[in-house]
Amino acid sequence: MAELIKISMLAKKFGEILAVSEISLSVKKGEVLGFLGPNGAGKSTTMKMITGFLEPDRGSVTICGVPMVSRPMEAKSKIGYLPEGAPAYSDMTPLSFLRFISDIRGFKGGQRAAKVKQASQKAGLCGVLNQKIETLSKGYKRRVGIAQAILHDPDVLILDEPTDGLDPNQKHQIRELITEMASDKAIIVSTHILEEVEAVCTRAVIIDRGRIVADGTAEDLVRYLPYNTTVTLRVVQDKAIAFKKSLYEFDGIIDLEETEQPNGLVRLRALLKPGSSTAGDIAALVRDEPSVVDEFLVERAKLDNVFRQITTSDNSN
Repeated sequence: MAELIKISMLAKKFGEILAVSEISLSVKKGEVLGFLGPNGAGKSTTMKMITGFLEPDRGSVTICGVPMVSRPMEAKSKIGYLPEGAPAYSDMTPLSFLRFISDIRGFKGGQRAAKVKQASQKAGLCGVLNQKIETLSKGYKRRVGIAQAILHDPDVLILDEPTDGLDPNQKHQIRELITEMASDKAIIVSTHILEEVEAVCTRAVIIDRGRIVADGTAEDLVRYLPYNTTVTLRVVQDKAIAFKKSLYEFDGIIDLEETEQPNGLVRLRALLKPGSSTAGDIAALVRDEPSVVDEFLVERAKLDNVFRQITTSDNSN
């Protein structure tokens, strides 16, 4: 598959602050890349450099083979961009705003009308097209931003928090739209919602302190953890010490966390080594002592576990 986005050794400083440090990555046609990082990690700065809103101090950005720095207008014409906050003219209606964007993009007559209609339908705006944007909810304002980003059917989509402010049903619709468009585009989704990455992204990059610290599928990233399964139990308090002693006999347990719970219970959370069969051993122990355990839950490690591990670890220095 062709590389539609290619970023090489991208760097940016603001005074003495190094916001982005030599980031390199590529996104192919058909890929949806989740771009993750804690606040201040350099996500928005990177997005602005990819879209040409900021010029890098070093490095290069190429969009569909077109260099952003030397041929910015041509490169930007291939991008649909939903910026953070999705600014729009508040005294316009969604319809007049999308017609305005169509004019800027060079669409006229029937083509302009078709583009506006298609983008409005995909973004779910048909019921509010003639309301002033300033009267719309945060969710609908976000939809207006999405509509302008996809209006010209670009090869590359850069979406900064695309479902911010949407209710669960609206989030589902936008995620479906992203999945539907992914087959013939390269899409970058910057988000802090890890569930969103697992729902729509084929790959994820985690950035911390201006550097890429992880890159891979959700399954790949889980391998960054020293464990891949957790077993959570709630145990009767007066039996907790003896039960913990039994758990410590299992070699597959990396760590055992304990917290007191109301109603005379103790919560135990066991982190298990990858590939271990200890979850089954613990289940057998629970079956043998049913009066001791009030709750038993086995969970696979998730992307949020990886995110916390990587972005709070000394290894990210």
